[in-house]
Amino acid sequence: MVIPWLGIPLEEILRRFEPNSNAKYVAFTTVFQPEEMSGQRSRILRWSYVEDLRIDEVMHALAILSMGMYGRLLPNQNGAPLLLAVPWKYGFKSIKSIVKIEFTKKRPLTSWNRSVPKEYGFYSNVNPKVDRQRWSQKKKRQIEDFVKRKILMFNDYEDRVASLYSGMNLKRKF
Repeated sequence: MVIPWLGIPLEEILRRFEPNSNAKYVAFTTVFQPEEMSGQRSRILRWSYVEDLRIDEVMHALAILSMGMYGRLLPNQNGAPLLLAVPWKYGFKSIKSIVKIEFTKKRPLTSWNRSVPKEYGFYSNVNPKVDRQRWSQKKKRQIEDFVKRKILMFNDYEDRVASLYSGMNLKRKF
């Protein structure tokens, strides 16, 4: 889905913290408020929700720390106060309601990867030729359209982000 996000490139914020050469990944953690967020009462995942990206991915201009969309502040259900928008990856990488950002040397274990590792790999949805166990990611449907369209590499952002994955086996590490 193409959304007009209001925010700034995450790189602009993270550079202020001067990550050193030990920073290989960035881990994001959500707020944990099960009394307000009923989904957090489920036992499908361990909460708080954790997601990660490589340092070069978060430093890409398309990775946006968003505080709003469609010209307005983010509503709670869309991830207020902060949402990470990563348009070339599946939505689960675009973590909502961020309360903690941490540089790490080793790749952190993410919530979905901990829960269902064969379906939610680190490089999920960068290669539409690799189907999930329960569904295909070869086609998508635009919100305003009922026609399914072919998804291109990197969720149609190949020309902007393919260099981040040069030389990687995107079938093995989907």
